[in-house]
Amino acid sequence: MSNINGSADRYALGLATRRSVLGDAHVDRAQAQATGFDKDFQTFITEGAWGSVWSRPQFTKRERSIVTIALLAALGQDDEVAMHVRATENTGTSREDVLEALLHVAVYAGVPAANHAIKIAKSVYAEIDAAKTGGQP
Repeated sequence: MSNINGSADRYALGLATRRSVLGDAHVDRAQAQATGFDKDFQTFITEGAWGSVWSRPQFTKRERSIVTIALLAALGQDDEVAMHVRATENTGTSREDVLEALLHVAVYAGVPAANHAIKIAKSVYAEIDAAKTGGQP
């Protein structure tokens, strides 16, 4: 696939990594919703975030997941926190890992940021648990 940077390999690697972390349904939905306005942005994040950073061997997906959730919580990026908490099902990141990351957020970025992210994580985990048992969150 040709793209804005001409890096088909980085795009393919990024797409595979993105799918392994976020799941096929999420990636398929994002690609289906892309328009001419944001198609280049979708390519950019697939190559940059997923192909260049998430695909590096120095951190495991679990470690990247922990760092990402902490950073997003500190920045108040609620939708992204929820998305990455959902992704912990695919990264080997435990609920205890997420809580530890959010405790660090409380110390280094503020209790309100951590408190809000904990509420988001609890809601996401309730949805996951309900889906596993066939119930409602």
